[in-house]
Amino acid sequence: MRALTVRPGEKGALRVEEVPDPEPGPGELLVDGLAVGVCGTDREIADALYGWAPPGRDRLVLGHESLGRVRTAPPDSGFAPGDLVAGVVRRPDPVPCGACAHGHFDMCRNGRYTERGIKEIDGYAAERWTVEADYAVRIDPALGRAGVLMEPTTVVAKAWDQIERVGRRSWFDPRTVLVTGAGPIGLLAALLGAQRGLEVHVLDRVSDGPKPRLAADLGAAYHAGDVAEVARRVRPDIVVECTGAARLVFEAMAGTGPYGIVCLTGVSSPGRTLDADIGRVNRDIVLQNDVVIGSVNANLDHYRAAADALAAADRPWLERLITRRVPLERALDAFDPRPDDVKVAITLDGGA
Repeated sequence: MRALTVRPGEKGALRVEEVPDPEPGPGELLVDGLAVGVCGTDREIADALYGWAPPGRDRLVLGHESLGRVRTAPPDSGFAPGDLVAGVVRRPDPVPCGACAHGHFDMCRNGRYTERGIKEIDGYAAERWTVEADYAVRIDPALGRAGVLMEPTTVVAKAWDQIERVGRRSWFDPRTVLVTGAGPIGLLAALLGAQRGLEVHVLDRVSDGPKPRLAADLGAAYHAGDVAEVARRVRPDIVVECTGAARLVFEAMAGTGPYGIVCLTGVSSPGRTLDADIGRVNRDIVLQNDVVIGSVNANLDHYRAAADALAAADRPWLERLITRRVPLERALDAFDPRPDDVKVAITLDGGA
């Protein structure tokens, strides 16, 4: 079968090649791959900035944003042939740390976790793959190929879970959320904010293309101006920062109303410095009981929450979020960004 593989740590090593067919082990599903999403992590691995091959090998099958259809399943697994599924990305460390031992492997304390398509386990960018039944999540069949959005939705499902846990430290009645960044993570964060009945504002640097319309169709206000100025007008109770741009991160931290919560989901590039009034930010955080939290990855509860959120969403809107689909034989094209890209997916079975 064909798969998209890379040699981590080597630039220019991304390629589609023939690999052995997978053989399901005890308790595993055999799945026909339908699609994988491409995100910044995949591009970093392809650019030799990140990633680890499985032990004893030099190549890694890429792909952690999965969508597949079950071909075979153990009789007691709860799955059946034909089910649409996504595979969970992370596996708990074998020690395990306290968090992993309690099912919170997204909060692993010692870093010995592994991840499909990222760290030491082959990913899902293959015509067929296997997954343990305990790490497979059923997708509403009505979603069809929009189900490839499952994994990025888990990221924001966790972010909202963390925001709400922090908010409940006291009386919590948020009204407004500002999402910085209108990529797939930002727009999915906005979707979950709209599903919570909040007044949603989305900020991005582009003023045309698909992003403003996608935000508007959620009922969100779209802004292409300065984040500090927008924050002053909106006075958001919550900010979900999805860009990782250093200036936006700092201004988001300074931009909430009293008792505000800033959730950082974007990963910043190191080595950039800013002239910033840290004293003022510290003063505001302390005197206004503000909170800044980071959030990454997801556990099984977040996958279930993401499945519910996608099932409740408007499917045509979700389909429009996927602005480009690339067949497996041209998979390398998916790593060449285009101006109007929101979400790019690689199709694994020849489907549209």
